Amino acid sequence: MTTIHDPNLRGFASDNYSGIHPEVLAAIAAANDGHQVAYGDDVYTERLQAVMARHFGEGVEAYPVFNGTGANVVGLQSMLPRWGAVVSAGTAHINVDEGGAPERVAGIKLLTVPTDDGKLTPELIDREAWGWGDEHRAQPLVVSITQSTELGTLYSVDEIRAIADHAHSLGMNLHMDGSRISNAAAALGLPLREFTRDVGVDVLSFGGTKNGAMLGEAVVVLNPGASTGLKFLRKLDMQLASKMRFVSAQLLALLEGDLWLRNASHSNAMAQRLRSGIEAGLAAGTIRGVGFTQPTQANGVFATLPDDVAERLRTSFRFYDWDAAKNEVRWMCSFDTSENDIDAFLAAIARETSAA
Repeated sequence: MTTIHDPNLRGFASDNYSGIHPEVLAAIAAANDGHQVAYGDDVYTERLQAVMARHFGEGVEAYPVFNGTGANVVGLQSMLPRWGAVVSAGTAHINVDEGGAPERVAGIKLLTVPTDDGKLTPELIDREAWGWGDEHRAQPLVVSITQSTELGTLYSVDEIRAIADHAHSLGMNLHMDGSRISNAAAALGLPLREFTRDVGVDVLSFGGTKNGAMLGEAVVVLNPGASTGLKFLRKLDMQLASKMRFVSAQLLALLEGDLWLRNASHSNAMAQRLRSGIEAGLAAGTIRGVGFTQPTQANGVFATLPDDVAERLRTSFRFYDWDAAKNEVRWMCSFDTSENDIDAFLAAIARETSAA
């Protein structure tokens, strides 16, 4: 097959738009020859368990799945009885961007809390963490947080510890949606374990796709007492790969060395370059009317633009509106975003905002 897309086309819509990192492609090819046992009884998935233990500590269990929604659905379902509910931020991916899968597939009631920065606190959790023993109310038994959040913000170690301690004191467990957990680790300058297992996260959805994989995430059980039935739920929820070695090989390519950290550090740095360039342009007067709605802490920049500027920019660079009523947009950087990409986009922003 010949290439039918324009390989020079660049954008800032999503870190899912990027291709596959060459080292991940090489890992898939290396795992391709010969036969391996299907459904996870292969040597690559076995090695993945040891690599996850190196990052998160002995006794963890990793269950590779196809995608982030699958990881969240399967992971949360394993943490709850049928009458259980999950407390999350209103902006959480499980609430906004998963097509109702937690409710429709897993049968989970979501109890959402409004938050300006995408982050929960013990006080916000308490708005929905009540009613235990009342048969008329779905029972709040899990808190789910996202790291980094859908608004590009980060929880500190102390913030996660406070949430975990509070949830556990209420008899609840803590789930982390880590679709961009590598970006969080890079920004915080911390090992993965230090802001997950060590501070009380019970079950983690570990993301690979947004950080250079073709496809592949994993449900990582950090506290075996908080999860049950994952072996069966993964199949029931259609997330059991028959040729699982190719999912596991991608995660190995990321995690055996430092590729996960290199990719995430680069995408974070490109987001900072974009924000710094806009700030410099605003100060110099070459960029006009751009504002920021969130701190840039990982690989996303959230901004507001003058009227009609977004549509003109999108003729050359694709990106999404975040809140169209406020002219708020989201710009995401990827492992393959280059300095030239950022500089070309900055030039376009300067041109279009000056024209506006």
